[in-house]
Amino acid sequence: MRCIIALLTFLACSTLALGAESDGAKDFASAMEPIMANLRTAASYTRTGNIALAQMETEEAVTAWKRLETNASSLPFPQTPATLTEFLSQGSQRLGAAAHALDSGDNVAAGRDLHLIRQSFHQLRRQSGLYDLGDCVFEIAPAMEKLRVAASSYGEQPAPAHAEDTVAAASALRDRLQRCNDWARAAVAERNEFRRLIDGAIASSSEIAHAAMAGDGPLVHRYLIELQSYAQLLDFRFG
Repeated sequence: MRCIIALLTFLACSTLALGAESDGAKDFASAMEPIMANLRTAASYTRTGNIALAQMETEEAVTAWKRLETNASSLPFPQTPATLTEFLSQGSQRLGAAAHALDSGDNVAAGRDLHLIRQSFHQLRRQSGLYDLGDCVFEIAPAMEKLRVAASSYGEQPAPAHAEDTVAAASALRDRLQRCNDWARAAVAERNEFRRLIDGAIASSSEIAHAAMAGDGPLVHRYLIELQSYAQLLDFRFG
């Protein structure tokens, strides 16, 4: 009987510890969310060449990041303090690099640094078991890039092999989009804006494959541009 009681006590304590760790991860993610919103917006402005607006968003992120570093010891971080210190230190350096690049008018370098900061945070979320719609949407970009490369090669030389590559890349992108649709909570999934973007992107990913199989290069290009727009808007609004 004593063994059973001891085992039950151990399991109860373990459950409480895991619950506290999970709450800590969620609290940390919540503390980071305003900064991530700044970074998403800054990345969007950087991509479209709106330097002044990108600088404003980046400056806000820098200020909030410094505040986060100051309060790091009190953050309910789910992993080791060393991991948090490394994450915040690297993020601070990359934010500084992004700000400097924007001041120099180097959109490409700024966009790269902003992307790396966002990528490191999404990796941290995944490691902490907090994967959700925003993480899924962030992962659309690599699939979109593979389709861009394949479709561009097809446009330059509409050979059967390039058509097959385009169809395969479009299928992979469609799978990713469908996964994100499945990850959306009801409150988001029912929003008109989300439905317009995700349904439009899924439909276009099917159409670009059909266009490639039909040998219609101009139509492939049209759907590629359309898909890039959908992907960027999904990232801006839900990434």
